[in-house]
Amino acid sequence: MSTRTFRITVRGVFDGLDAGQRSELLAHAAEHDMLRAAFTPEGHLSYDVASRPAFTFRFQDSGEAEEDILEATERAERTARAWLEERGCGYKHLRSQAEDLSQAPLGKRQRQAARKQA
Repeated sequence: MSTRTFRITVRGVFDGLDAGQRSELLAHAAEHDMLRAAFTPEGHLSYDVASRPAFTFRFQDSGEAEEDILEATERAERTARAWLEERGCGYKHLRSQAEDLSQAPLGKRQRQAARKQA
């Protein structure tokens, strides 16, 4: 059985930030810019709290079976919640989306490369 790669996106909205929390997020905004967004095992947070209170965590995980994506999604949500709660950041509307890359459709270049190999 081969290892499957999962990409999990956890989105939400900051809620009830006080001035200190907002200042802290703004001070670290460059580290969390959308242009630096990446799927990582530890999770990458991106936001632009200066324009809107939404945030996105991106996680990469793996598993052996298709159903492992459920556990990976739960781990991602726990990690996102822990990050927010450790900093005292309120949040709402937390939702997740997960993708098993082994099930993702191939792009045009990937289809062409696969045809050449066949």
